[in-house]
Amino acid sequence: MDQIASLMGGFATAFTPYYLLMCLGGVLMGQIIGALPGIGPSAAIALLLPLTIGADPTGTLIMFSGLYAGSQYGGTLTAVLLNVPGEASSVMTAIDGHKLAQQGRAGSALGIATIGSFIAGTIGTVGLMYLAPALANMALAFGPPEYFGLVLVGLISLAAVGGSVAKGLAAGMLGLVLGTIGIDEQSGVTRFTFGQLWLIDGIDFVIIAVAVFGVGEVLATCYQTEAGSVIKIKSAYPTREDLRRSGMPIVRGTIIGFIVGVLPAAGATIASFMAYMVEKKVSKTPERFGHGAIEGVAGPEAANNAAVSGNMVPMFALGIPGSGTTALMLGALIMFGMRPGPDMFKTNGDLIWGVIASLYIANALLLLLNLPLASLFARLLSISYSWLYAPILAICLLGAFANTNSLQDCWLLIGFGILGWLMKLYSWPAAPLVLGLVLGPLFETSMRQSLSMSRGDMTIFLTRPVSLTLLVVALLTIAYPLVVAIRNMARRGVSGAAA
Repeated sequence: MDQIASLMGGFATAFTPYYLLMCLGGVLMGQIIGALPGIGPSAAIALLLPLTIGADPTGTLIMFSGLYAGSQYGGTLTAVLLNVPGEASSVMTAIDGHKLAQQGRAGSALGIATIGSFIAGTIGTVGLMYLAPALANMALAFGPPEYFGLVLVGLISLAAVGGSVAKGLAAGMLGLVLGTIGIDEQSGVTRFTFGQLWLIDGIDFVIIAVAVFGVGEVLATCYQTEAGSVIKIKSAYPTREDLRRSGMPIVRGTIIGFIVGVLPAAGATIASFMAYMVEKKVSKTPERFGHGAIEGVAGPEAANNAAVSGNMVPMFALGIPGSGTTALMLGALIMFGMRPGPDMFKTNGDLIWGVIASLYIANALLLLLNLPLASLFARLLSISYSWLYAPILAICLLGAFANTNSLQDCWLLIGFGILGWLMKLYSWPAAPLVLGLVLGPLFETSMRQSLSMSRGDMTIFLTRPVSLTLLVVALLTIAYPLVVAIRNMARRGVSGAAA
């Protein structure tokens, strides 16, 4: 009852015209920023932060929260329509979302993404209200060995993304190798830069994601004889069957996204990857994934939006940012003279509950703005695809250049775009490559920190219950497809002998 009373006070604050305008402005900016590859909510908040000095703290945090929520859906638009993930968390959405668009069901994909985002965002905000202290304490129990196990589960599950275990693992290993380029975080020594100063900061996952999905898609479509065909829109809204299939994926994605979002350094990207892999594992027809499964849109979209609320749990409850975006929001709180932590609910309760209430409003605004517009966005695909080549490539190059203002990144984009085309041509999964690059630094850091804690003793991963459980899950994940393949080979051998 105390939470409900506090929330009502938060709504009284958030429903004032000024704060409503700040929330709407944040949501609209977030959608635009999320749709542009390379910018993202972190960069946007970093650019806006100096402009908010001396401004109203509550209004500023409400705008930043709306921007964060809106950016998750903005990345979905280009992921579904153009196969260009605006955000790393939209990479998994692009796999099945764009296939649905090619089948004339872009409206269904965008509609399910909107509905899933609203449900997950709302439930995630409820979790932020009631579960913040307990989940924040759980997050503190995750040390380097536990993070190592968590990341290993994600990396081993790469095989679940594509049809071939070997190809999935090989693509993921390439991503891990690319993640080692730049400065070693432990020693400060540069690695694999070959004397090139522009490689000191490493290769950004945005470049790889946009290249292998966006540029690779354009090159692959140009290579096909039917490149100039027009996609006919069959459905502008989700069907009853789409809603039935998406119900449980949205629920599972919400739970996964919120829990993963609570863990510092995990974030929406890992949450969306995990949600996709869970949906493929529990599906009775996993072969549909990668070919236009609506569950492959519903689960990841719910996960990345629930992770937004989850990221705010450690920020408000412990003063620990759950992601790069919440780290900047934490900086804004400190800039306004506040001290995030357990006492903040008492000392600055009006601000926190105003922000929590604004998250409900932001999710409602996203639903009201985007569900009616899903059919309009889908109509963009009625244009001959040959007319879209130049705009897609322009968006990709703009995102690559805007990321670091570096022409070298544009050349990287072109090079990995060719690689993405070849991977598509020879049926190699591109998503594991991006996941390996995203998780690589966290994987390496957590492993080295764990070995430092144990003075080189590898049994530290087996003596901690959570870490051991995650390692067992990773082992079962890789063993299950191999057991199934061996069993199928044995059956075929017996059938051949009987014949």
